[in-house]
Formats: sequence, C-alpha cells, structure tokens
Amino acid sequence: MAKKSREATHITDRAGKALERLTDSKPSVANEVPGPSPNPATNLMIHDILLRSAGRLSRMTVEKALLGRQYGKSFAKDAVENRSLVETLAAYGVTKMATKSVPGALVVGAGLAVKVLFDRSQSRRKARNAGRKSLRKQADPD
Repeated sequence: MAKKSREATHITDRAGKALERLTDSKPSVANEVPGPSPNPATNLMIHDILLRSAGRLSRMTVEKALLGRQYGKSFAKDAVENRSLVETLAAYGVTKMATKSVPGALVVGAGLAVKVLFDRSQSRRKARNAGRKSLRKQADPD
C-alpha cells in the first residue's frame, strides 16, 4: 500500500500551517498540545468537543434569528431543532466535501448556484410556497 504524501492537501492544512508560522515563536522546538491533561490526544479531543459545541450553538442561534424575523421565534425554534437525521447527515456530508478540497468546494458551490437558479426560474410564489411547506413540515414533524 502506498504511503500518503505529507503535503498539504486540504484547505485546512494550508491555513493551519500559515497560522502556525505566524504564531510559533520557536519553530525548531516541538510544541505540546495545550490543555488540562498531560495526554495530547485527550487535550485534542477536549478542544474538538468545545469547538464543535461552540460552532453548533452559534449556527443554531443564527438560523433561529434568520427564520425568526419572518416566521416568529416559536416557529423558528421548532424548524431548526426538529431536523431529521437525514437532513443533518446530508448537511454534514456536503460541508465535509466542501472543506476537504478546492474541487469539493467548487462542486458544492456550483450545486448551490444551480439550486438558486432553479428556485429563481420558478414563479416567485411557487418557490416561496415550496419553501414554507418544507419549513412547516420540519417544524411540525407529527
């Protein structure tokens, strides 16, 4: 089995290296992963959980605020918090694809552009009603 190349293949690899160069005062010295545990794997897991939790909370807050302005706070809360597992996994998969590589980001961006163009090609009323129907179904899963 061939070894994977150590080159920066993901967007996050390149950004991480750039940040490390900017913030590392002693690049020749091996750095420890900061955190409460002497085990760096535990510290990385703690950081991952904290970052994912903060990201999820901020994303849900913004989504509720955007929907709440037009549909009311109660409806927005129900619509955001009652997503199906399939919708959640689809969003996660698309996000993962978009952040792994530039081609992935281009494919996802092109797909979103096609969806917007499709929505705009429909009559405004038909597109708005389809969106509202989808949100109502999501807000009231019964």
